[in-house]
Amino acid sequence: MDPEARRFMWSVVEKISQKRKKSAVILTTHSMEEAEALSTKMGIMVSGGIFRCFGSSQHIKNKYGTGYEIEVKIKKPTQEQLEQLAETYGFSRQEQLNDMVPLDQAKNNLATNNFPDILIEQIKKNGLGNDLALEAEENKGSLRSINLMTWVWVQLFGVKVLESLCKSFGQLDLLEQYSDYFKFRVDRGDKTIGSVFGMIED
Repeated sequence: MDPEARRFMWSVVEKISQKRKKSAVILTTHSMEEAEALSTKMGIMVSGGIFRCFGSSQHIKNKYGTGYEIEVKIKKPTQEQLEQLAETYGFSRQEQLNDMVPLDQAKNNLATNNFPDILIEQIKKNGLGNDLALEAEENKGSLRSINLMTWVWVQLFGVKVLESLCKSFGQLDLLEQYSDYFKFRVDRGDKTIGSVFGMIED
């Protein structure tokens, strides 16, 4: 189902099972998200119908879970922060953020001012900087400074989050990144969910 239809079905099931409190609903699903959204109790079946575990979602996660999936959205920078960042990477304040800058010059400025090479290499089609590469292709090799600096801001903070998680958990997987959104998987170890929230807030 598309997201809108799925949400509608969720609301119907929720009204029947929880709000009226006159019925019980047994739901089978492959989606943990759906189970968590609609259920007060869950069971996980294996081998054609054998219950391996039963309880609340938090109980099951605590007992059988091996790690956390952490979703991070980078806070949008202010105009002043983008201007300061542009100056840090060799773009003078006289160059307005809406001005066009050649992509090759932008890459050289970033490299000269110690922006990570591995990220500069990602400014290409199908890389992390895909949107920048497409913009440059559409504008004869140039792109708006504000788009470049916003991308740089997001990548710098993404690296900080990654380094912080590595320091705390030792190892992680980057599952997904799109624009200012990052999704990581980490082993739980001895970390509680509360300590993870505390670390991210710090």
